[in-house]
Amino acid sequence: MSTEQIEHGEHGEPVGNGENGENGEHVRQIQQVQRVERGGPAPHEQHTPSDTGAVPGQEPAPVRFETKIAVLLRDDLALWQRLNATAFLVSGLGSAVPEVVGEPYADADGTAYLAMFRQPVLVFEGGKELLDKALDRALTRALPRALFTADLFTTGNDRDNRAAVRAVPRTGLDLVGLAVYGPRNAVDKVFKGARMHP
Repeated sequence: MSTEQIEHGEHGEPVGNGENGENGEHVRQIQQVQRVERGGPAPHEQHTPSDTGAVPGQEPAPVRFETKIAVLLRDDLALWQRLNATAFLVSGLGSAVPEVVGEPYADADGTAYLAMFRQPVLVFEGGKELLDKALDRALTRALPRALFTADLFTTGNDRDNRAAVRAVPRTGLDLVGLAVYGPRNAVDKVFKGARMHP
């Protein structure tokens, strides 16, 4: 029997004998069929707040993170050096702190894409002295950190990168970049004196 052959009530809903019993179940099945025929989602396809992060019909609540991902770059770097250093620095945080990575992406066609950071990455700049101080502060607070030195612009693989850092004492490192993750207040103190990257 098609939905066109079903008796409808005053408001266009199928007529049944209540929500319970055989007739009630039959009415629910008919309503589901009608919903799909009208182009709406079936009940098992409808999004819930846990799927979308928002209650249908309501604006999603602002997301505030209690942690911060931040990068500090030396202010005398060329543009390509800034981009290169930033990419390497944040990759270190993603591998060491798995909780900073969100869920995989997918477009409306179902094409899958890799997961990325779950929160913004703030990029700052400052002079060499500030970078040295920031590293000391990050170490004092035992925050997860990644560093990039000027020597790494001349190497081409992970083995040589690590060897270049290993060859220099900490106080002699020619720092050009530092990435830090941790509580907001702690990261703010580590990067105190830095300015937002333009």
